[in-house]
Amino acid sequence: MTNHSKFKIRHSKLISMSELTKFSDLNLNNSLLNALSDMGLEYPTPIQVQAFAPIMSGRDVIGTAQTGTGKTYAYLLPILRQWKFTKSRDPRVLIVVPTRELVIQVAAELEKLTAYMNTRIAAVYGGTNINTQKIALISGQDIVVATPGRLMDLALHGALKLKAAKVLVIDEVDEMLNLGFRPQLVTLLDLMSEKRQNLLFSATMTDEVKDLIEDFFNAPIHIAAAAVSMPAEKIEMYNYHVPNFNTKVNLLIELFESDPSMEKVLVFTRNKKHADKLHEMMTFQYPEKIGVIHSNKSQNLRIRTVKKFKEGTYRALIATDIIARGLDVEGITHVINFELSEVPENFVHRIGRTARADASGIAISFISEKELPYLEGIETLILQKVEERELPNNVEISFELIPDEIEKMGGDKNYLSTKKKTTNGAFHEKKEKNMKVNRAHEKRMARKAEKKKSKRKKKK
Repeated sequence: MTNHSKFKIRHSKLISMSELTKFSDLNLNNSLLNALSDMGLEYPTPIQVQAFAPIMSGRDVIGTAQTGTGKTYAYLLPILRQWKFTKSRDPRVLIVVPTRELVIQVAAELEKLTAYMNTRIAAVYGGTNINTQKIALISGQDIVVATPGRLMDLALHGALKLKAAKVLVIDEVDEMLNLGFRPQLVTLLDLMSEKRQNLLFSATMTDEVKDLIEDFFNAPIHIAAAAVSMPAEKIEMYNYHVPNFNTKVNLLIELFESDPSMEKVLVFTRNKKHADKLHEMMTFQYPEKIGVIHSNKSQNLRIRTVKKFKEGTYRALIATDIIARGLDVEGITHVINFELSEVPENFVHRIGRTARADASGIAISFISEKELPYLEGIETLILQKVEERELPNNVEISFELIPDEIEKMGGDKNYLSTKKKTTNGAFHEKKEKNMKVNRAHEKRMARKAEKKKSKRKKKK
């Protein structure tokens, strides 16, 4: 484990909004300024202002900012400002994000920003035909936005040369690690050229994130926007204490019936099974007005569902945490935590889907007795108490429990043991010369040792 007491990152000078008030005050070219003007954007956010000069300098940069602060443009603008046309077929910029939705979103923002530029952009992710993506990459791309698993698959198939990339952006790295993508990230960092610029953005600075920085980054500059643990000021937060799943459904229906301002509502459940169950029950009440999205849904269905939610065909979208950071929909009026996450930071990411771009929003949490410890963790994180409200009188209290709410019977959990693996005559141990060994870790340790050795020589 890395000794994090030695983990140091340099902080850039924070630039106030009074010093740089418009995009035209940044060192942007006409192509980018025209694209921003077409989108009606005139004023940068603090993270966009603070990150611009450090990224332009070519240094490794770490950005920490809560969702909705504009960090996508914080790294895209300086990258595109330095862009020069090339005939090379290999991408010079790799942007790695945790989910398919976020790939699509980042690629869409790139298309907008490069409206007046000659730039080839590819979006690659799992769940779609890899051969089509291979053809697109082999034909030549400048910027590739990808999920880590599909990116590594394409690299191993020879569809792109990782060493050709000069800039690597890892966005939402903490969520990527939560989803189990650490092996792919480490392999990616090992295979790329050491002469590259690393840009990493994370909502939380966990030990795992610090490990990656310690192993692969070179004296990074740290950019910090608003405190990650603090929700946006214009979000009104309150909760209801609700005994069980079915009563929560009754409460949700009551709120929909009594509050016409609930025009575009994002509802979070703890897992995919509960998302599907809630969708089934709400669709019975509101046919063709409720959507559901999670990782088990096909990519085409997920795209169509988000499109219907954006257009207003769906009044509500039921989701799991996997898209809490990847979904960018304007005008979400309410975020409802139908079930709380065990991870307090997810609360901030969830409710950050509303009150974007200086708008206001409402975040409501339905909390059962078992979820009270999760609420305590959230209140500790955000340094404030969340208001509790009385259940509306019209809400029917259900005494019917779903299977996950029924206490499991005690006893030996392993009384139904799995069948023991047996070997047959065809099985044999591999010869030592045929054993595949991953030397990436050894190489990384050797590089670290060499760095420390060179530092000691400089001190002498």
